[in-house]
Formats: sequence, C-alpha cells, structure tokens
Amino acid sequence: MHLTIFTDYTLRVLICLGVRQHEGRLTTISDIATAYGIPVDHLRKIVHHLAKQGYVETLRGIGGGMRLARAPEQINLGEVVRGSERDQAIVECFQPNKKETCSIVSVCALRGILEQAMHAFFDNLDHHTLATLLKPQNDLIRIFRGTRK
Repeated sequence: MHLTIFTDYTLRVLICLGVRQHEGRLTTISDIATAYGIPVDHLRKIVHHLAKQGYVETLRGIGGGMRLARAPEQINLGEVVRGSERDQAIVECFQPNKKETCSIVSVCALRGILEQAMHAFFDNLDHHTLATLLKPQNDLIRIFRGTRK
C-alpha cells in the first residue's frame, strides 16, 4: 500500500496542530509550511479538506489560525487515511469496472491476498488515534520550536 503525499501531509498537519493546541496556540498554514518545509499551496488544499471533514476549525482575522476541531483521542487514523486517499485500489482489478482487464481475475488468488492485506492495514490504523502520534509530546514540541536535544 502506498499513501499519497496528500495523505502524508494530512497526517503531518494533524500532528502539528495537536502539538500546537497542547501548547494553547493557534497555528497558521505558514507555521506548518515552515515546520515541515511543505509548499503553502499544498497545505491550503489539505487544510480545506480537513475542515470539510470536521477535523480542523479555522478562525479568520487578526490573530486567526486553525486548531483541531476534535480532541486527538477522537481523530481515528483509519478514518483520516480513508478520507484522504481517493483511490484505495492497490492493483488495477480493485478499481470499479476494471476487473475485466485481467484475464485471470476469476481464479486469481493474489486479489484475495491483497484485499486481506489492505484490510489488515486499515484495521491497524483503526486502532490508533491522533493521540497515539502525539505521545512523544515533549520531543515534538522541541522539534517544532527548532531545538532538537
């Protein structure tokens, strides 16, 4: 299974917001772009997506920014990844209307094995929340402040 950059950055945004919120701070897209070295344009799309999904709350105006809309314990990683991965077809025959393109689909054991693997992947993610990713809190705070010790 390969996650897209969109999903990778989505998870990174949530981590950064979780750390900053723990410190009682709002975060801007520029803050996140600087922390990770990610282009602002990518982050705008991701933040918009996260806000539409109900994970992020944005506040406009002077002193504005964004914060988590839910507690980290309520943000399930499996749900986040499913919501940000548009195409979860790890092989062509998983795509709707593409089964016919493979001549062995009716007897293929690989499809079943890959399907089980994909379910195991998401099952593992379903057992974790953003809170899991925030456990090395003090280390994450130091990294985001630029003081790695």
